Amino acid sequence: MLLNLDLIVRNGVVVTASDQISCDIGIKDGKVKILAAGIPPQEGCKEIDAEGAFVTPGGVDSHVHIAQSAAKGLGARSADDWTSGTRSALAGGTTTVIAFAVQARGASLTDAVTEYHKKSDKYSVCDYSYHLIVTDPNDVQMHTELPKLVKEGISSMKIYMTYANLKLNDGEILNVLMAARKYRVTTMVHCENADIIDWMTNNLHERGMTEPWHHGTSRPPIVEAEATHRALALAELMDTPMLIVHVSAPEAVNIIRRAQTRLLPIYAETCPHYAILDGSEMRKDGFEGAKCVCAPPLRDDPKDKERIWEGLANGTFTVFSSDHAPTCFDDDRGKKLGMINNPTKNPRGNFRTIPNGLPGVETRTPLLWSEGVLKGRISPQRFVELNSTNAAKLYGIYPQKGTIQPGSDADLVIWRPDHKRVPHKIENSKLHHACDYTPFEGVVLEDWPRYTILRGKVVYNGKTNEVLAQPGSGNFLQRGPSTLPGPRNQWPSEWRPE
Repeated sequence: MLLNLDLIVRNGVVVTASDQISCDIGIKDGKVKILAAGIPPQEGCKEIDAEGAFVTPGGVDSHVHIAQSAAKGLGARSADDWTSGTRSALAGGTTTVIAFAVQARGASLTDAVTEYHKKSDKYSVCDYSYHLIVTDPNDVQMHTELPKLVKEGISSMKIYMTYANLKLNDGEILNVLMAARKYRVTTMVHCENADIIDWMTNNLHERGMTEPWHHGTSRPPIVEAEATHRALALAELMDTPMLIVHVSAPEAVNIIRRAQTRLLPIYAETCPHYAILDGSEMRKDGFEGAKCVCAPPLRDDPKDKERIWEGLANGTFTVFSSDHAPTCFDDDRGKKLGMINNPTKNPRGNFRTIPNGLPGVETRTPLLWSEGVLKGRISPQRFVELNSTNAAKLYGIYPQKGTIQPGSDADLVIWRPDHKRVPHKIENSKLHHACDYTPFEGVVLEDWPRYTILRGKVVYNGKTNEVLAQPGSGNFLQRGPSTLPGPRNQWPSEWRPE
């Protein structure tokens, strides 16, 4: 049988969100053409022997910050540009990233997207798209600019309930949700109560309590839980799907779970650092704790990590994203801003001027695979849901991305078979991002990707730890609407949107 294939991956155990089957994968022109046992050899066709190992879809990391900083107002800068950030993604088995085009207040959403294309289009080595970050949801932006961008394939937006330059009030959030419902746009929400954070931060500063761990003191779990409850009430009022991003507190998890039990179209995201780390990381000697300052913060109770794993296993969490937000530690425009902008001269710094965020795009997929699947916390199929499929569905790129089936992009991760796995210690010196640290330094994993394949081409070789893709080889993805459950047409009052 002549199939005219370009690549055959043999002897793999192919895993999707629903199935697991031993078969070969035939690839032609960057697409999966056939899944079958014993595909006949093809003249001129390359082959890879998976040796009985699992083969999973390329990762879809739907929450990354590349070439931008949430603390830009402090003078912070991102450690990664689009080449280093996406090179790091490929090395960790992620073949698609979705980053953020940020609207400045009073500016145009279209202009934000245009500027972000200039940063990414000639430089990305993996496939990519953008979410909009909306800071000024006026009528022109929501009902003239937004529908144009939806037609250009940008079908999601993120809003904030905190940060002075980004936060929206409840009325503005309702404006966003109304537009999201009308144009079938996925809405992501950063849920923290800004007023509580500001009050706590100022009070702590007056008391001289500015060490890195007091970042967590200023944002106790109730801050996340209250904002989550309020965001879900607004979503229910508007009958609009919503994704709550980077959930860390069990109290917020419980609120989300109850909403899902009532069959509201509410989705949740969490991140590796909430499943692996805890608040003790911010109490390390000297200024070291600044490396793990992020928002929402790492939680102090180590048992909270197991609540995160329970949510990953039981379906409360829809996606598992890195929230990759890298600033260097040893950098006057990075984490050290917490030492430079330090009015109280606290020898451990000032948490309020430490840029929030952690690097993690490269370690996300291996951590979920090793700590989740190989330690028996989740099944291989659940891993695929969390790492690839659900994000592809939620953000309108399924089945092009997020699965292994005929017609889909041939984005694959080939792992190692049981008998060839060796411990893999995470060391920043071996990672491919441009950040000078990883919060997971020294964590020992049971496996790391052997190969990453993007559209039928090997782009990462785990044996040599080499990324083979060139800048500009990544494709911009035009996305459609979410294919996960949407509005229910159930209302809490007689009001209806127009």
